[in-house]
Amino acid sequence: DEDRMSKACIIMTTVGSEEQAISIAEELVHKKLSACVNIIPAVRSIYFWKDEVCNDEELLLIIKSVPEKFEEIHATIGELHSYDLPECISLDLNEGCPEYLDWIIRTVTSPEEATD
Repeated sequence: DEDRMSKACIIMTTVGSEEQAISIAEELVHKKLSACVNIIPAVRSIYFWKDEVCNDEELLLIIKSVPEKFEEIHATIGELHSYDLPECISLDLNEGCPEYLDWIIRTVTSPEEATD
């Protein structure tokens, strides 16, 4: 249903190493902040930072979650990330396979607490 579909989102961040990508992804899934994190290697990022154009190879994390988890995801990324200003942006999922979106929502909002 449309109300349920509007509750899923994708949050993205980039990192400079596979080790950091795995660390962040595992922590987000372990804490039930994300149902799934895809790690896409060999992303070329060209960006403006500290008065210069940078050109770096990074990894992209695609984090499946719900908007109400954004602040905790942002805080977790901030704790584990090596960058001064890590990317953390959220995109609402307006459409998708209803069963898949429902799985995302159920995974991150079920009443069972994540284990430490």
